[in-house]
Amino acid sequence: MERGPHDDLRSPAHRTPHSTWRRHHPSPATLFSLSIGEELCQSVMLTNQRARRRYCGLFLLQGAQCLPRCGMSHLGWALSPRPLLRGPWAAAPRWPRRFSVAAGLCRCSPGTSSASVAGMEELLSRSVPPLPPYETKEKAPPPAELRTAEFVRYYRGLEPGPPRAELLTRLARDFGVDHGRVAEFSAKVLQAREQQRELGALLQAEDRLRYYLNPRYRGLFQHLGRLEGGLRFLVELRGDLVEGLASKAVDGPHVKEMNGVLKNMLSEWFSTGFLNLERVTWQSPCEVLQKISDSEAVHPVRNWVDMKRRVGSYRRCYFFSHCAIPGEPLIVLHVALTSDISSSIQAIVKEVPPLETEDADKITTAIFYSISLTQQGLQGVELGTYLIKRVVKELQKELPQIKAFSTLSPIPGFTKWLVGLLSSQPKELERNELFTESEWQEISEITGDTTTETLKKILNNNEWVRSEKLVQVLHSPFMRLCAWYLYGEKHRGYALNPVANFHLQNGSVMWRINWMADTSPRGIAASCGMMVNYRYFLEDTASNSAAYLGSKQIKASEQVLSLVSQFQQKSWL
Repeated sequence: MERGPHDDLRSPAHRTPHSTWRRHHPSPATLFSLSIGEELCQSVMLTNQRARRRYCGLFLLQGAQCLPRCGMSHLGWALSPRPLLRGPWAAAPRWPRRFSVAAGLCRCSPGTSSASVAGMEELLSRSVPPLPPYETKEKAPPPAELRTAEFVRYYRGLEPGPPRAELLTRLARDFGVDHGRVAEFSAKVLQAREQQRELGALLQAEDRLRYYLNPRYRGLFQHLGRLEGGLRFLVELRGDLVEGLASKAVDGPHVKEMNGVLKNMLSEWFSTGFLNLERVTWQSPCEVLQKISDSEAVHPVRNWVDMKRRVGSYRRCYFFSHCAIPGEPLIVLHVALTSDISSSIQAIVKEVPPLETEDADKITTAIFYSISLTQQGLQGVELGTYLIKRVVKELQKELPQIKAFSTLSPIPGFTKWLVGLLSSQPKELERNELFTESEWQEISEITGDTTTETLKKILNNNEWVRSEKLVQVLHSPFMRLCAWYLYGEKHRGYALNPVANFHLQNGSVMWRINWMADTSPRGIAASCGMMVNYRYFLEDTASNSAAYLGSKQIKASEQVLSLVSQFQQKSWL
């Protein structure tokens, strides 16, 4: 079998993950920029050398030296922080968010502790370009690159958390839309309509209104997008926005509006024309394999053997990269090539030696079993749909004998939803409304409790899967409850489950619910071990998508509809 450049990697037990290594062990470039004593610098450097020896994803320990196995091009990403911008305005290398040395003797965290609010306001006033008058909008000179780059350096120097939240809040609140101008030109549009002026005058009034509806910070984002490395920075900035809004660190209508404006701008910049489809193999660069491993959000990669399996025979791994950020995975799709539609994830991701060659005659089905967004700042930007479509075309070109395209998808949120239903059951009733009388009697005999308290407890701690009898008894009721959760539970008329909503929007069919398809602790905790196949019938995806988005109709198989019918007949909700 052909050896890849990563076959010499040491066992995962002795490996320090890249993210942890970078977070706790600064690079040489960073160390020499620290204004600390020479003795402390030497101590940190010693720590860094030891960490570099332990980082077996890139090095093989031989004697007292660490010899690179992937070449210098694969080495630089781990040894020094990647600067955001290049050229004469290049920012200093990015510092770690925080790191400790000598068991906490020193903690360095450059941020806004010494930056006054006045300084922040002054920086924003210099960095955010004013909105030029409508008459001279085409002739207004662009702001100096140095000012835009100054904003980048200032922002990246702030400590994540409250300092960045303060800056983002001020940017959204103080540099948004000029509401006075909007009111003025709205009145002029209405006046032009009431006076029934000629069409040209009305269109010009509408164009003026449209122009003044642009917030000032949009100009800053536009100029940042034109700088080399600026697009990467904007993705990072929106990631902070999304995280801040989720944690309530930043809030309010102005911030939400700015988040929406930036999302729409990124949607244009990350349209399919700017995206490159790349396939990952065991011959891919070390840093790409590491990023793919780190970003796997559905079925975590256990070790390098597992990673090699996922990019080896009967497997495909693809990702989108952007022409302005080459080689950086934005969204990743894992595919299994099988002879039938898989009903268990263990058969796909189990750790077995990779086969040397593929037998194309055995491949009739493509199973999409994991899709992960690697950049939080691209949340809400439509990438997954286009990635699946591109991969389908790629597979049809490579393996034209493939006739079936399906997912094997998780069902996040089902267990939480089920426990919530159990909690809402009235305690005074003799029977449970979710189960038939015979089912509840069997469950009560096994748990020793006629209330739902014990069942809720063992669902929350995964203990129920240890009882074969309880697994057997819960099979039928949990299957119909899961079918109703996927098919019947809605949010604004669409499927409540986010994974279901995504695939149904793409035009898939809710095809089969699988019992005990994911027996990992994560799978049991999230969905009681169940998974679902969403089948893509290529000739029907467009009509299915239109029916779902337009009239909110879910296309489902007979199995799913039968389970939904059982729920409606046997549950008393």
